[in-house]
Amino acid sequence: MNRPWRFFLVVESLIALLVLWQLMQNISVILMIILGSILIYRGQKNKNNTKWSNGPFLLGVMLVCFSVLYLPAVWFMLIFAVLFIGLKGVELSGVSLRKKNVYLKKEMIIVEGVEPLDHSGEIKKQAIFGNQRIGKQIYEWNDMNLLVASGDTIIDLGNTILPKAENIIVVRKGIGRTRILVPSGVGIQLDCSVFAGKVIYKDEKIELRNERLTLYSRDFEQTARKIKIISNTLIGDVEVIEI
Repeated sequence: MNRPWRFFLVVESLIALLVLWQLMQNISVILMIILGSILIYRGQKNKNNTKWSNGPFLLGVMLVCFSVLYLPAVWFMLIFAVLFIGLKGVELSGVSLRKKNVYLKKEMIIVEGVEPLDHSGEIKKQAIFGNQRIGKQIYEWNDMNLLVASGDTIIDLGNTILPKAENIIVVRKGIGRTRILVPSGVGIQLDCSVFAGKVIYKDEKIELRNERLTLYSRDFEQTARKIKIISNTLIGDVEVIEI
């Protein structure tokens, strides 16, 4: 077992001791876990006897889960595990933490336009992990669907002419800031879901906490060219800038 995983197990063991200490200080949580365990046992024991046997089993599972998640140390354990495994996954994927890359540095996406091409029979793949640069070569406009683990993303639409229709950008991001530069005269529809962050549009800054926000530009119905931006962000800001 290499050093990082030893460190991970040591830290998780220490947090587990903290979980036990918090558990011993909270009798009500212990009682809820015991009650949930009894319901799980009875549900498993009687699962073939009655059609209602799943009820106690599911209730017991919910009681145990909610009781365990009530302890703050359990959340620390889960967060540390997610962060460690996530960073370890980046390392195994070959992404260097010292080099500029899409997920750990600011990303500039420049969309430029050319004449429409024939896409018959075309197959495209895009890596989720690894170094990549979008917009290095000139290409025609296509609706965008981006998945970013973490980092700042800038999407510049100033170098393309959007078709006279509804164009779509979908951004799904874990952690980081997203900025989208939209040419003036383009109608904007923003559909944004954020767990913790804010939406910035013109002079407005709207704080979001596990909320969804939908807004339209004032000239949305009058414009021939429209852009629909769908953003799902865990932690981070979403900013739309008219240029």
